[in-house]
Amino acid sequence: MEKDITIRSLRFHYTDNRPSGCPAATAVTSDRGAWEPTIILMHRWGCDYSTLASVESVALQSGYRVVNVDFQGFGKSEEPCAVWGVEDYTCAMEEFIEALGIRNPVLLGHSFGGRVGILYASRHPEVKAMILVDAAGIKPRRSFGYYRKVYTFKAIKRMMYLIYGKSKAERKLDARRAKAGSSDYASASPMMRRILSRVVNEDLTDRLPLVKAPVLLVWGENDTATPLSDARTMECLIPDAGLVSFPGCGHYSFLDNPVQFAAVLRSFLGEIAKK
Repeated sequence: MEKDITIRSLRFHYTDNRPSGCPAATAVTSDRGAWEPTIILMHRWGCDYSTLASVESVALQSGYRVVNVDFQGFGKSEEPCAVWGVEDYTCAMEEFIEALGIRNPVLLGHSFGGRVGILYASRHPEVKAMILVDAAGIKPRRSFGYYRKVYTFKAIKRMMYLIYGKSKAERKLDARRAKAGSSDYASASPMMRRILSRVVNEDLTDRLPLVKAPVLLVWGENDTATPLSDARTMECLIPDAGLVSFPGCGHYSFLDNPVQFAAVLRSFLGEIAKK
């Protein structure tokens, strides 16, 4: 069921579905009392909730209520009016989860969604569990060539501001960035390009030891966007984390190997529901 809610003065789109034949909450009784198993799915940059449709199907079959979001600036959610960082997206998720009255959520974040999941879980010990799928959050090591390009661009930017003025210079710079940047960058609006430039440089390594929930890391061994070394770092720094990697799979491991991914996710969700 598709829904909209206003979060931080912006339209926030999401779907909210429960297992077939379950009109209301499916309560699981544990030593913590009644709990409705609920998983929140958070997509990659440049995508929307539909990207995780296959994951949603597995979670529903596992007896979970599934809330699948469009981050602000993607899908049917409104674009921020300011340059947001991971903190802003996480604050929006905090407001969203509170508005829906979700207690002890399970979080699943793919790529950029993993950034939000890490920051959220690091300061919310009530998170039941988290699944990080080819997740971002660790700042990559940069080469000398990278920094040379960065500082050259900054020098060009200052010069163009002097020649054209800020407004005209920014239009020309956006066109230059679009040609030189990634496909995610090229396809984004000017505001979302600025947001992307900010979030990709945010390092969440120091937040990993603060995540108290059990964490399942699922990775493609051929992932070049968020390499397997990132997963191993997360496994070392998160107190209760385990890694499953799939040979021959890339940044979309859940699509590259859907059968094994479904089996791993179903097993993990089943164990979490018992706790």
